[in-house]
Amino acid sequence: MKLNTINILGILGLIASIIVGVGEYFLHYSPQILEHSEHFAFFNFVPLEHLKTGHFLSVIGLPFYFAGYLHIYKMLQSGNENLARITLGIGFMAFAVGGIWIGSRAFIGTIVHLQSEISPNTYQIILNNYNELLEVLVKALRIIIALLSITFILAILKGGTKYKRWMAFFNPITILIVWVIIGRLFPSFGKHTLPILMNVTHFILFSISLYQYQIFLKTNPKSL
Repeated sequence: MKLNTINILGILGLIASIIVGVGEYFLHYSPQILEHSEHFAFFNFVPLEHLKTGHFLSVIGLPFYFAGYLHIYKMLQSGNENLARITLGIGFMAFAVGGIWIGSRAFIGTIVHLQSEISPNTYQIILNNYNELLEVLVKALRIIIALLSITFILAILKGGTKYKRWMAFFNPITILIVWVIIGRLFPSFGKHTLPILMNVTHFILFSISLYQYQIFLKTNPKSL
């Protein structure tokens, strides 16, 4: 693989998906996660040490996602500059929102561990506030990723990008939906991938994007 700016940015995005994915796995995974998904009860089965490790790994890895979306931008730029910039802006927005959310997970996990030391009424108020202020960001993130996928698809289908047109199928929202379906159909597999779904989605996205860039370089050697 020839290393230039586009490759390096894509590799950094791939690294982000791995580091944040490992961090989120530490934050969320336990064998009981699918059976105790309501009211954050699964956090009872996640050791406090895992919450701390997961928190710092996620925070350290997340900024590299911005590099990954610069890679996507550079791949789209030669086709339609406006759509490429919109995709970049939405990508930055997605991981700004995602960073706020994931930075809160160790805190709410710690609160769940302290449930027995908090009055039931106060505990419920804390959960309600978390849902209204932070958990709602997950819904917002899904909408943002759907919008990003639309501009990503449009930019590729218009032509002129460094992608083959079949890359339009491998947009983030399609990859995410496919993996949700697979995870639901096969719970023994899903309990490992669904807790880190956005990172799995972007690992696949950046991997295929880097592969497509290598195809582009082989057919356009003077572009390096």
